[in-house]
Amino acid sequence: MANVIVIGAQWGDEGKGKITDLLSRSADVVVRYQGGVNAGHTVVVKDKTFKLHLIPSGILYPDTECIIGSGTVIDPQVLIEEIDQLEAIAISTDNLFISQTAHVTMPYHRMIDNASEERRGSHKIGTTKRGIGPTYADKSERTGIRIIDLMDAEGLRSQLEWTINYKNAILEKLYDLPPLNPNEVIAEYLGYAERLRPYVVDSSLKIYQAKQQRRNILFEGAQGTLLDLDHGTYPYVTSSNPVAGGACVGAGVGPTAIDRTIGVAKAYTTRVGEGPFPTEVDGEIGEFLCDRGAEFGTTTGRRRRCGWFDAVIGRYAVRINGMDCMAITKLDVLDGLEEIKVCVAYELDGTTCQEFPSNSRIFARCRPIYQTLPGWQRSTADCRTLEDLPPQALDYLKFLAELMEVPIAIVSLGASRDRTIIVEDPIHGPKRALLDEDGTPVKLEI
Repeated sequence: MANVIVIGAQWGDEGKGKITDLLSRSADVVVRYQGGVNAGHTVVVKDKTFKLHLIPSGILYPDTECIIGSGTVIDPQVLIEEIDQLEAIAISTDNLFISQTAHVTMPYHRMIDNASEERRGSHKIGTTKRGIGPTYADKSERTGIRIIDLMDAEGLRSQLEWTINYKNAILEKLYDLPPLNPNEVIAEYLGYAERLRPYVVDSSLKIYQAKQQRRNILFEGAQGTLLDLDHGTYPYVTSSNPVAGGACVGAGVGPTAIDRTIGVAKAYTTRVGEGPFPTEVDGEIGEFLCDRGAEFGTTTGRRRRCGWFDAVIGRYAVRINGMDCMAITKLDVLDGLEEIKVCVAYELDGTTCQEFPSNSRIFARCRPIYQTLPGWQRSTADCRTLEDLPPQALDYLKFLAELMEVPIAIVSLGASRDRTIIVEDPIHGPKRALLDEDGTPVKLEI
């Protein structure tokens, strides 16, 4: 039995969906612990592409239980659409469960999110305008609506009559927007409640029971470390905690329940939205990375900003999350480049900076110090073992592992499941083939 957290080691969009999908083969339970419909996981199985925003990637395995934890915020309309889309192609959602204490995104959250972002002008954060921030704000302000509230028609009506009138005052007076009709909103969400009722459970209890039964549990985060509300590039962050520590709070488990943490990073770096990005590159290389990597957001379709791998934020992510190993994705995107740069440190006001600065204004002044490595200039698409990789590609991976001081367990060479090199089993540790005769692990090459 092993309980594993999968987290993003950059600004999100690292390919966590594919890695979670791969690891779900060994998992009995997959738990989504934070975020909302502002996240998107793309999983490719054979010739089919699945884009999921709320439902964990493990839903593609019929025997895997998938839990949307209490740390998430749920837009019921989007969730029901995902359920319908999966069932329309004969993927069962019988093993899907929703936390009764997860908070609900309401129409006024989306309206306020959109209007607030527009009002910010040049100070905009780059929100997806899906209402996530305002939903979490209401949660902290203790005026939020939870899934369990949807299940109580009389209580929901009483609560929403006051809340919608309060939000209407904000919409009308602050943003000059038309008010919502309380009766229409209440009727809409009571309809959602009846559709979702069969899925609602005490999720922390269900996870605890799975742990007591010694089942494998995989905790799946959204976004990435540098978008964490407390540890990211504030204020250009999300409204929850994607880091490994957030899994315990968002799922409702103690830290002693966790066995391993695996971080996911691209072989280069991307980010969506506003905020500093030291290794961002424009021009031909930026276009090359974007086009080859199909760097467009799953949720918004926005073009992602692209740049070289940043080992400074990589080391920071290892430290913040207590990573045991990493998965490097999209190595194939670098195929064909004559040379590849890696940021090993920053230059800040004439001095060398080895650590990630918490102040975004200071971070914006950081300039990357690069080390240049030779490219491999041939396809890695058909590589299935480390030995298949071009020597320069293997050297690149070794260099990243050395810089971040953590082993690389998985190398992804494309979106489909089969285009993957498994160096070691991130769930149970090194593969049996990597054991000495006396049973001790052989030191991994990367």
